Amino acid sequence: MSDGTATATTDLDLQLERHRVELTGYCYRMLGSSFEAEDAVQDTMVRAWRSYEKFEGRSSLRSWLYRIATNVCLDMLTAGNKRARPMDLTDSTPLARAALSPRPDNTWLEPMPDARVLPTVEDPAEAAVAKESVRLAFMAALQQLPAKQRAVLILREVLAWKASEVAELLGTSVASVNSALQRARATLAERDHSAADAAVSDPLDEEQQKLLERYVAAFEGYDMTALTALLHEDAVMTMPPFDLWLTGPSDITGFMTTLGAACAGSRLVPVAVNGLPGFAQYKPDEETGGFSPWAVQVLEISDGRITGFHCFLDTKRWFPLFGLPLRLPLDGEGEADQVQEGE
Repeated sequence: MSDGTATATTDLDLQLERHRVELTGYCYRMLGSSFEAEDAVQDTMVRAWRSYEKFEGRSSLRSWLYRIATNVCLDMLTAGNKRARPMDLTDSTPLARAALSPRPDNTWLEPMPDARVLPTVEDPAEAAVAKESVRLAFMAALQQLPAKQRAVLILREVLAWKASEVAELLGTSVASVNSALQRARATLAERDHSAADAAVSDPLDEEQQKLLERYVAAFEGYDMTALTALLHEDAVMTMPPFDLWLTGPSDITGFMTTLGAACAGSRLVPVAVNGLPGFAQYKPDEETGGFSPWAVQVLEISDGRITGFHCFLDTKRWFPLFGLPLRLPLDGEGEADQVQEGE
């Protein structure tokens, strides 16, 4: 390979990589899966690299990459699988009948670190829209849309593309794009996807920061009285991969002191997840000492209370994704073991 060819290849790699985070965000909104989104972006990059010589420059490189990514996602969605939250699939279960029944991984809407899907932007309004559009409730609402309506809504409402640009990307007419957008908006309007976390500011205001501090103190102290005071009367708790979900402080704290009693004494580490406050939960490990990964928690907040408490339990997948250590030491024991390369 000549120096000139090597330089051109390196330049193309750098150009493609500049778009990775925003493309991952787009594919994540389309697919509802962290790992499928990253696979889709990698496929997009490979296709772009292989066919770059055919790229005629009639559109920007960014638009061309979005066209490839859209086609990759539409192909992946032909199976018809819609990612969901537990409350999208079953009725709330009273604590007295609570049972932990897992469903396959491809059932669930998956969490995603902010850093992997939210590119750095200078416009605060643009940043706020991006964060709102990866929140769990909005993501779940997106999953109810047919694939092409989903693409139109994301491109027009989230990424602020013009109707003509979306029409060109999808190979259709402006009228068709506008019609798809109207239908998508109507479907989303039927779902109250914004209420649960509408009051989460960016960045969190002082009251919200204090709420989170009180939550950490209550959870780590396993103080159910204090936790009850922080939960909205209609608060919801979910625990994918289990389809069980609970409503209300009484059932949530009742679960935590019965089936979830082993979580007493846990430690919480803050994470930025789905545009919302979150924590990595480490549970006491009696065998090895210290603390072992247990869940990635995502919190929804409204009117000074916690309205959603979502625990993603597949730690072998989530903790490496978030770059989290696979063990926390006892206080004073030394540094935590780090994520092993390749896990």
